[in-house]
Formats: sequence, C-alpha cells, structure tokens
Amino acid sequence: MNPLLYAKVEGSGKPLLILHGFFGMSDNWKSIVTQLAAQGLEVHALDLRNHGRSFHSEEFSYDAMVQDVIHYVDAQSWENYVVIGHSMGGKVAMLLAANDARVQQLIVADIGPKYYAPHHQTILKGLNAIDFNTKPNRGEVDEVLSQHITEFGVRQFLLKNLYWQTPDTLAFRFNLKVLTEKVEEVGKALPSDKSFLGPTLFLYGKKSNYVLPEDMLEIRKQFPSAQFVGLEGAGHWLHAEKPQEFLQEVLRFIHQF
Repeated sequence: MNPLLYAKVEGSGKPLLILHGFFGMSDNWKSIVTQLAAQGLEVHALDLRNHGRSFHSEEFSYDAMVQDVIHYVDAQSWENYVVIGHSMGGKVAMLLAANDARVQQLIVADIGPKYYAPHHQTILKGLNAIDFNTKPNRGEVDEVLSQHITEFGVRQFLLKNLYWQTPDTLAFRFNLKVLTEKVEEVGKALPSDKSFLGPTLFLYGKKSNYVLPEDMLEIRKQFPSAQFVGLEGAGHWLHAEKPQEFLQEVLRFIHQF
C-alpha cells in the first residue's frame, strides 16, 4: 500500500477534495482553499502522486491516481464528499466519481473525458534542460526555462515547484523523470463505460479550447446530470484567472443540493 497523499486541510463541515492539474500541487489552490473553508467546508487539497510533497512512483496512470485518492478518503472515514478537479485532476475526479459511491457532487474544471493529444513537449524540454548539478539559483533556472517557455505566467507556475533539496541545491518537487516518460498518460481518454449519475458541474474557460460545444453531448452520455458553465474572459487556468467567478459558481452548485 502506498503512503497517504499529502494534503493541505482547512476548515470544518462538509468534506471537499481538490485535485490539481499536471505539474501542479495543492499550494496553487491556497487562496481558494481558504475562501471555501470560510463557507463551512472542510477542504482537503491533495498533491497527487509524483507531484508536490506526495510520494514518487514509477507507476503513473489515472487508475493509479484514483486508487490513491480512494485510499486517502478511506483514511478520513467520510460517508460522502464533494470533489473538484482541474485539468488532469479533473480526469482523476471524473474517474473517481465513477468508482466511488461516496462522491456526492462532482465539479470538473476545464477538461472533458476525451483523448487530448500530447501538448506539453515544450515545457518538458525546458524543464529537462535544467542541470541542477551546476547549482543554479532561481533566476538562473528561470533563464533556462525562458529559452523554451515564453509565457511568464507558465514559468512562474512551474517555478513554484522549486525547493531547496539541500542548503545549496535546488530541485523540483515533481518527479520530472516519470512525468516525462509517462506524459502520454495525461491525455488518455477515460473509459467510455464509466459514468457518474450524480450532480455534476463542468466549468470551462470561454477562451480555452479544452471543452468545446461539440464535446458536451458526448460528456452527457457519461455524466447525464451535467451542467455546463463557461467563464467569460477565462482560459484553461480559470480558477487562477477568474478566482471570484470560479468560487461563485462552485458555491452556487454545492449549495443547490
């Protein structure tokens, strides 16, 4: 049995899980966790395997990540809970809801169950170009990344994963070797015979191309109770780009039931 996933926990009340995306971690959700906790929710933001402060493993798949989350929920002895997942974490959340009868409500942020072609090659090339043996500082790591990744916001997101492995050596918290080798797992479609009949909210960014109008009919085959809400002016990182609108929709949905 693998160790329990690392979690940031805040608040008390109805249990709510948050599952981050590829290269992400619980820290990315800090502000949203605090605001949700203030609304009478016990919020658990997890670090999925090979991410953040959770354990590293050669195995990396949606089935494996779902089993990790179920193991975590078992340890909490919850009778039911709500789950929010963004991007890769949204796929984990969908498969989790289909496999765990304790999921009461499902919120999926800017992802569908379909296949997505690999599109992280530039990021992976930049990350793998960094030689930590040369003991670079944060600025020097950013300089190497900037040769591959022009978007400042994307680099800042990735740099949040830096930590001092020893007093003079930086490293990434995520398991770069396995994430590079298994990157195709992230885009895989979820099994079409897996479904969740309970209340489901698909939140998507109107400037994002991850959830398209033509996807909605297919999504409803697996999630027949799905509601779809598009956030104006938001791209794929809708919870970071439009945090108040994101929170408003999440709370509206949770309090409906």
